[in-house]
Amino acid sequence: MPETVALVDDDRNILTSVSMALEAEGYKVRTYADGQEALRGIGTQPVDVAIVDIKMPRMDGMELLNRLREESNLPIIFLTSKDDEVDEVVGLRMGADDYITKPFSQRLLIERVRAVLRRERLAAGTETDEGEQTIVRGELTLDPARHLCTWKGREVTLTVTEFLILKTLAQRPGHVKSRDQLMDAAYGEAIYVDDRTIDSHIKRLRKKFKAVDDDFAQIETLYGVGYRYRDA
Repeated sequence: MPETVALVDDDRNILTSVSMALEAEGYKVRTYADGQEALRGIGTQPVDVAIVDIKMPRMDGMELLNRLREESNLPIIFLTSKDDEVDEVVGLRMGADDYITKPFSQRLLIERVRAVLRRERLAAGTETDEGEQTIVRGELTLDPARHLCTWKGREVTLTVTEFLILKTLAQRPGHVKSRDQLMDAAYGEAIYVDDRTIDSHIKRLRKKFKAVDDDFAQIETLYGVGYRYRDA
């Protein structure tokens, strides 16, 4: 069954041209002209990934992301203008999976969609990545093949980005990982996000674990250096 993409933009030319390009690659596409329309549509007809313009009338991309994140971890790629660098950073901190700047190459956008969907398939266990072994660190268990994280036997639901950051830390407990190293692990070397975005991901990770265990303190901050997963 083809994977389904929600394309959300108030520019009709983008809706037409990008949907045609995605359909030519075998994706099923649902188009929406603003955030309110998309929120209703995605709520009744789930999709595999959403491509969302930040600047839209009625409900902008930021609010749509926030509303969708209340219900699911649907992968979201932001479309931004050249002058929206601040919005890109805020969006990534809020949990967007990627962004691409207008004007953009349709080929580049399709490659970003492929990359995000592949991460989701790996997380769901519908695609395997050879060599990915379950990681056990004391009370923590990470199963990359199923995108499953547990702490003291209780499941902790993580986004793909959060899972990748935690996996990078837990693979070598006691070793410090810089923000740049965590950035590369979560987003790839082709994408730059500022240090505060990584800090925000770490903050959300701690919050999710503390919701399961008030005493969780395994992720340590080394100010001016980076983060590490406690060895004991």
